[in-house]
Amino acid sequence: MKLNTLTPAEGSTKNNKRIGRGTGSGRGGTSTRGHKGAKSRSGYSRKSGFEGGQMPLQRRVPKFGFTSPNRVEYKAINLDTLQELAEKTGEATINVETLIANGLAGKNDLIKVLGRGELKSKVDVTAHKFSASALAAIEKAGGTGTNI
Repeated sequence: MKLNTLTPAEGSTKNNKRIGRGTGSGRGGTSTRGHKGAKSRSGYSRKSGFEGGQMPLQRRVPKFGFTSPNRVEYKAINLDTLQELAEKTGEATINVETLIANGLAGKNDLIKVLGRGELKSKVDVTAHKFSASALAAIEKAGGTGTNI
């Protein structure tokens, strides 16, 4: 090890380019900003999506479709998920609080039970909505489906 081979540890020093400190520094004058234009001026910040004055993509592409402001979105819970939950908890009743406690739904979610999979155990389910196939499968297994 020699003194001329020593270097600081990786990440311990900053890049010491002192900009705008006279022409002798090599970075004086325009201070690496070039000549004229918005980027050369103080206070410049480019808006996201700005394409140098060209019509930006989000304005070139036409709008289409319709989004209903009254749309009600439900969190879908299938029968196979309810079966797994019933086996895991060992409870005969599954309600919204049970689903929230087990991380299957958020506290503000509306829950709809759908008919994918099969339900083997007798379970009483309380939810906001049921599909016809899910309700039939729950009742076939000996349980009940109750709307909130």
